[in-house]
Amino acid sequence: MDDRRARELVAAQRQRVEAALRDLTGEVNAEGDLERQQEGESDAGSELATEMVDDALIAGLRAELEAVVRAEKRIEDGTYGRSVDSGVAIPDERLESQPLAERTVEEQRRVDATER
Repeated sequence: MDDRRARELVAAQRQRVEAALRDLTGEVNAEGDLERQQEGESDAGSELATEMVDDALIAGLRAELEAVVRAEKRIEDGTYGRSVDSGVAIPDERLESQPLAERTVEEQRRVDATER
C-alpha cells in the first residue's frame, strides 16, 4: 500500500475515534449534570452500571487512539503495512478494512488466543 493511501486510511480512523471520544465525553458530562439536577430521583445501581459502560467505552476509544498514533509512526518510519512482530507484509485488503492492523490475521489470532 502506498503512503498516500495509508495516510488517508489512518487519518480517517483518527477523525472517527476523536469524534466518538468528543461525543461520548460530552454525553457523559451532560449525564452527570442531569444526574446532579435530579439527585435522589434515580437508581444508584443503574447509574453505576451506566458509568462503568461509559468508562469502558472511553477506555476502548483511547486505546484505539493509541493504535492510531502507532500507525502514524509506522507510516513515518516506512514500516506501515508490515507486521510489528515478524515484518511480514500485511495484505492491502486487510489494511483497507482495518487500517490500524499491526499484524497479519494469523499472527493476530495467535496473540488473541494467548490473551484469553
